[in-house]
Amino acid sequence: MTRVFKLGYTNDMNEESCVFCKIVKGELPSDIVSETERTLTFVDLHPNNFGHCLVIPKVHYQDIYTLPNELVAEVFEEAKRIAIATKSAVHADGVNVYMNNGEASGQVIFHAHVHVIPRFHGDELRTFPTRAYEYDSHKKEIGKKIKSFLT
Repeated sequence: MTRVFKLGYTNDMNEESCVFCKIVKGELPSDIVSETERTLTFVDLHPNNFGHCLVIPKVHYQDIYTLPNELVAEVFEEAKRIAIATKSAVHADGVNVYMNNGEASGQVIFHAHVHVIPRFHGDELRTFPTRAYEYDSHKKEIGKKIKSFLT
């Protein structure tokens, strides 16, 4: 599957054409905030709020499903560090830390990445709407199904 982005980049979900892999290799410009042995953090080119950063593993993994557990931990530990620094740097009232996984979730670049978005009272960014279970038994049924798939 090939996607064309606003800047003309394409991402067909492989390392050779991945925008984030090109940033890691220094082939595309970015405003790097932090770099560890296995992660890279840079300012998002299309921020939800000023200070929005992306934390990525340097090695190409498509999403959380393919990301090794030890690297999940490293990426989220770095996201926490970036969230603390961002909150202070831009005087944010709060910070969203999240990851989209798959097209239906809103993932656009298919290289695992965590968003660190500073939030401000009245910033008018939407948050996720909530839904109500029609029946308490339905909630319990969903919980049991999820438990049955845990490995």
